[in-house]
Amino acid sequence: MITLHDVRKDYGDDVAIGPVTIEIPQGGITALIGPNGAGKSTLLTMMGRLLGLDAGIIEIAGLDVTGTRSKDLAKVVSILRQENHFITRLTVRQLVGFGRFPHSRGRLTAHDEELIDRSIDFVDLAALEHRYLDELSGGQRQRAYVAMVLAQDTEYVLLDEPLNNLDMRHSVQMMRHLRRAAEELGRTIVLVVHDINFAGHYADRICAVKEGRVAEFGPVAEIMTDDVLSRVFDTPVRVIEGPSGPLAVYY
Repeated sequence: MITLHDVRKDYGDDVAIGPVTIEIPQGGITALIGPNGAGKSTLLTMMGRLLGLDAGIIEIAGLDVTGTRSKDLAKVVSILRQENHFITRLTVRQLVGFGRFPHSRGRLTAHDEELIDRSIDFVDLAALEHRYLDELSGGQRQRAYVAMVLAQDTEYVLLDEPLNNLDMRHSVQMMRHLRRAAEELGRTIVLVVHDINFAGHYADRICAVKEGRVAEFGPVAEIMTDDVLSRVFDTPVRVIEGPSGPLAVYY
């Protein structure tokens, strides 16, 4: 599991994230939701050790995120940042191949190549694997980065807004890919997502973050309610029963 105990990040006298104490169970998808600036991405990047803690402890699969060697942690958890700076003269396959670096140290084996193939196929980019990144749409590049994270073949996968730059069709496809990764590949996925209905349909658990604290955390059915969502987002939200589960109506 992922455990955060009294985790805090200070940005000044009046702005802080935390303290946050939470246990995210192993397996399935946990969606982080909440208003802009609530601290969702900060929490995720601290879990992935891309941002230091000012206090507290984060453990993933029993490993202290702060104290574990990078090469060991990289075999347990992978993370996709919200903003990625890509090298234009890199192909999709070369990018995805970087996901194998913690294991191969740059010397790809037949097993590495198999995992690269599987990850590219998983996000339906096989036809574009030899295209350069600057020849792709923003959505295609985003799928390539997710494939790179999946190729790292870690049990824990952290994704900061993986639906960035994706239209409706590809957002649905991406969430279906991630659902399959959780179920078929046994991944524990934690993601930041803005669309509450994607969280409600594809996630197993929802963690609602507000003003730097965990406001609510639990199974989807407990969070997808009028009272909880209206309180978290400070706007009237009505949850209705849709054809495939609960739908939040807020327009």
